[in-house]
Amino acid sequence: MPRAAVGRNSCIAEEAFGRLSETEDHLLAERKVGKITGFLEYEREDRDYEPVERRIRHWREFVLPLAERDYVTQAARCMNCGVPYCMGTGALAPGTPGCPINNQIPDWNDLVYNGNWEEAARNLHSTNNFPDFTGRICPAPCEASCTLNIDENPVTIKSIECAIADHVIARGLKPEPPAQRTGKKVAVVGSGPAGLACAQQLARAGHEVHVYEKYVKAGGLLRDGIPDFKMEKHHIDRRVVQMQAKGVVFHYGVHIGVDLEAKKLVEDYDAVVLTGGAEKSRDLPLPGRELKGIHFAMDYLPQQNRRVSGEKANDGESILATGKHVIVIGGGDTGSDCIGTAIRQGALSVTNFEIMPAPPPHENKLLTWPDWPVKLRTSSSHKEGAEREFAVNTTAFSGDDGAVRKLHCVRVDDRFKPIPGTEFEIRTELVLLAMGFVHPVHEGMIKGLALELDRRGNVAATTDDYKTALPKVFAAGDMRRGQSLVVWAIREGRQAAHAVDKFLMGSSMLPT
Repeated sequence: MPRAAVGRNSCIAEEAFGRLSETEDHLLAERKVGKITGFLEYEREDRDYEPVERRIRHWREFVLPLAERDYVTQAARCMNCGVPYCMGTGALAPGTPGCPINNQIPDWNDLVYNGNWEEAARNLHSTNNFPDFTGRICPAPCEASCTLNIDENPVTIKSIECAIADHVIARGLKPEPPAQRTGKKVAVVGSGPAGLACAQQLARAGHEVHVYEKYVKAGGLLRDGIPDFKMEKHHIDRRVVQMQAKGVVFHYGVHIGVDLEAKKLVEDYDAVVLTGGAEKSRDLPLPGRELKGIHFAMDYLPQQNRRVSGEKANDGESILATGKHVIVIGGGDTGSDCIGTAIRQGALSVTNFEIMPAPPPHENKLLTWPDWPVKLRTSSSHKEGAEREFAVNTTAFSGDDGAVRKLHCVRVDDRFKPIPGTEFEIRTELVLLAMGFVHPVHEGMIKGLALELDRRGNVAATTDDYKTALPKVFAAGDMRRGQSLVVWAIREGRQAAHAVDKFLMGSSMLPT
């Protein structure tokens, strides 16, 4: 099949906005910034939050956007950096920190400053399939790498990204089918950010793409694990409709390896991409773990998301924090999401324990910049009323009538060794385990295909070609790299699509 059918119109630029100007060709060229002295003239101004007492009474997003003119001013603060570290690995300086998907941040900041929102959207979509997702939930490593962050005053990159996406998407997504179909069929297993990005890129290349999702709606962790107050699910629904209009077929309620043998996909498709995520939660096997009221975060959060969407919460026990003293074990994003959810459900109290020592409030910029620093990060959920304690290790659970009533703990030193005499107990009726994920679930699909695993239990594949040890089977996202950020999943989905396209056609015009 001639590759001319897969040109830049369908492969690089977001189909909603037409052809992208030759942004790739001037990655290394001198950048022109509309307001050279903008960073000297304007102070950083970012989006604000709805007041705590109001936002905890609903499940909607509570970030308050800036006025359009304010985004223009903020974009003007972007400097004409010799090396824009914000753009991240492999763009101008391979191996540097910053944006994992290499967003051309100075370019679209300049476009916003000059009022060219549509060209900014074309540029942004050339590297990021879903800026409406990342503009809401990404921790913004780009801002940590911003030159202005040396002075604790980085450009509001994340907010500008979200504004670009929302500004243009509000005018309507207009999918354009590829100029020519390749006749190749690809199955993508899992519809999280890696699977969606991979499917969209492969559809742009002209392949027939089928996405298999075990739940009733697409989104993976985006839909099930991230609360609506951080990202409402209509953003996912809108992208699914866009992809369907481009020819992507979604198969819901099909659990590969359980409802359908994975080997059947390998037989029926020209290529199979595994993007099922890292769903095996880290457990805390202590005395009393069998008591009722102790749950994994990913048993708790999806229930509430489904209540918000009007779906049936689950087929088993309903997990609610209403009227309970809640303990969240784990200090990461998932723990923060549990905190915000429990507070909105009406918990009497929420306490967050982290075994790591408290990080410093501020980093030493001379030592850390432009890397992502270790420092104390306080999320919006933490500010809603949770108590946080660091360097606390749980030693046991206890209760009565088969239900948890107490958590037994001890304080630890920086080597996680118990400090004698610091033992304590705390009352609880609900314990949420949010200590991360260890690897993909091995039962079912992975064992059915007898896939090789790396030393951490993830599906073994390299970023060179994303191929597993099984012919025509690829793996990407958290299933391959382990628990990570949404933006990394998008990167891997895009790169895997390039690898699959090259495998099927001998070459690929899809970006890497």
